[in-house]
Amino acid sequence: MKKLLKEFKDFAMRGNVLDMAVGVVIGAAFKAIIDSVVNDLISPLIGLIFNEDFSSLSFMVRDVSINYGAFLTAVINFFIVALVLFVIIKTANATANLRKKKEPEKAPETKKCPYCQSEISIKATRCPHCTSELN
Repeated sequence: MKKLLKEFKDFAMRGNVLDMAVGVVIGAAFKAIIDSVVNDLISPLIGLIFNEDFSSLSFMVRDVSINYGAFLTAVINFFIVALVLFVIIKTANATANLRKKKEPEKAPETKKCPYCQSEISIKATRCPHCTSELN
């Protein structure tokens, strides 16, 4: 039993598991903010078009209510979350690229012989393959 608890502790305390847990909690909080933006700002503005609360739009098929307003609200939520995540990841990637040190370009170490097209040392004054003198 002690071995099992130790293995579980080692698993739970690994960095990537903790990072994932923090990400899930932050994601849930972020979802609440996006839901509020859509339900409290965007839906009422779109609701002005329909002269009613956008999220309550529905129609009846026999005795069943089809709530397409709630569905469209969920779709808008998805696109806002996707857009924000895209911007965050794009910014993070751009920041990571700025931090990378660019390696200076190395001077070429070889050149082609103009006579036989063999690759030779940049310092060569005579081609070792065709024995032509090089400028």
